Formats: sequence, C-alpha cells, structure tokens
Amino acid sequence: MEGLRESAEIALRDCMALKENETLLVLTDDKTTEIGTTLFEVGKKLAGDSVLLVMPEREVNGQEPPDAIAELMTKYDVVICPTAKSLTHTEARRNACKAGARVGTMPGITNEVMIRTLKADYHGIAERTYQLSKILDEANGVHITTAKGTDIVIPIKGIKAISSTGLVTEKGSFGNLPSGESYLMPAEGQTNGVFVVDGSFAGVGKIKDMPITLTAENGFATKIEGGKEAVKLIELLEPMGKKAYNIAELGIGTNDQAIVTGKILEDEKVMGTIHIALGNNLSMGGTCNVGIHLDGVILEPTVRVDGNLIMENGKLKIDD
Repeated sequence: MEGLRESAEIALRDCMALKENETLLVLTDDKTTEIGTTLFEVGKKLAGDSVLLVMPEREVNGQEPPDAIAELMTKYDVVICPTAKSLTHTEARRNACKAGARVGTMPGITNEVMIRTLKADYHGIAERTYQLSKILDEANGVHITTAKGTDIVIPIKGIKAISSTGLVTEKGSFGNLPSGESYLMPAEGQTNGVFVVDGSFAGVGKIKDMPITLTAENGFATKIEGGKEAVKLIELLEPMGKKAYNIAELGIGTNDQAIVTGKILEDEKVMGTIHIALGNNLSMGGTCNVGIHLDGVILEPTVRVDGNLIMENGKLKIDD
C-alpha cells in the first residue's frame, strides 16, 4: 500500500499538478476501487475538496459514463479516472475538458502497473514525445513494416500529432497515466495495407495464441484473421457497426519503463512499439463517432516517415 500511495501522490502532485485551492474528482469503478480510494485519500491532503465516485464498470472501451456522472465531471478542476474501461475517447471526457478540467484517464490500471510506471522520468519522456510529434506534424505519410507481415501506409498530411507526456498541467488538457506516446488520427478513408498485431489488443489482452492480422482498405479494417483472440476482437467490434472498423489512430510509444503486460494503458506506451486503433477518432479531430476505441500494439516495427527511418526493428532512432 505504501508504494501505491507514493505513486498516487506522484500522479496527483506531479502529473496532474493538483493544487490546494483546486477541486478533485476521482472517478472509479468496481474493479479499480482500491486505486481510486488511494487517489482520493491522497487527494484530500493535496486539494481543497476531494470527491470519490464509484460507478458500474463500462462494457467496452470508449463507452460513455451515465449522464449524471458526465455532468459532474465538468464541475471539477481535476478529474482522474482509474477505471477498467477507457473514458479517454468519450463525450464526457471531451466536455469536461471544454469546461476547463484537467483530465487524467487510467484505463485498466492495476496496482503493479501504477507502482512501477508512475516512477518514470516523465520530463525525459515528454522531451522524446515532443520530438516525435514534431516529426509527424511535418510529414505526409508513415510506412510501417514488421518481420511478421505488417506492411501498411498511413497518410497523415496536415494532421497534428498529440503529445501524451504524462504531464497534464494546462487547463482543459487531458492524457493517460501512465503515459508516453505521440499519436494522431490517420487521414480519414485513406489508410491501406496489412498490420499484424502481436503485442496486445485493447479488450482482448496480451496476444498469446497467434497474431491478429488486419487488412485495411480505404481507411477501414475489412478483414480480421487469426486465432481465438481474433475471434474475440470481432465479437467486440461487430455489434458496433461499420464505424467500429475505422482506422482511428496511429501511436508511437515513448515510455522506456513500460513493458507489454496485456494492459493496453501501459502496452501502448512501450518505447519501441507502435499501435494502430480502430473506432472512435473524435478526440483527435476526426468525424467517426462510435462507442468503441480499441488499440492494437505491434512489436519490433520498422517505421519510416516520408521515407526517413525513425524506428528499426523496435529501436527508436530519433535519439541517435
């Protein structure tokens, strides 16, 4: 518990920059109550007013919380969400930020992940992330390949990358905790190729059976192949309709302390990996509004941005 309390203090004091004259809402659910309670107890000592709210677990990542809770999120200076499913790509999170709240989302967080990753050098992670975002901001397209069969071209011309650094200090800002990624939406309707997810997939977990191979045509995943984990992914997507298959995000991990555990919150931040997400892209400036957002982590990729090599077989080259 001491390690968890220390990490909670780092999360609120350093990452969220919580001040004693501010208000804090801790939004958690049945699976993450211990972490939520710890954040609440620490928050009571750091903030002027700290509130703990426990809600039923959402069914999928990106599903909205109840309306009353969404409204409450707009009333606090800082909102931190250790939940089993992600609230990052929801209207509730977006509206809270529009109202001025700083929002930290922690989907799928566990005690072990929180204790280990919240001690990372987030200023170093931020510098690396900003450097990557600058490269992506100026690019036309990204070409990703792997030894397992990934070969996909993702157009990004004119789209600004988002730097998720773990430092959520500006009014109206948001990010994951733990964090460390540069990400953006691909140009809508233009991604083509094949990507082979061999790390983990949100909602599915760590890939243990066989990699999930997805074919992208004109911005949508049109074919999903693999073993039992591919079947599980299809079961999550099918009820949501065609929009769930939208190629929603390209992200590059920048956290050198993160490891692949099957928890997408950490997995997508692992330095030396990339992830491609399906579903909702509104938070990145897109138009695909659907109640699901699932990231697939790809190990040891080779990444070229406008032909320039920035990662080779999982080794990031921008620090060379």
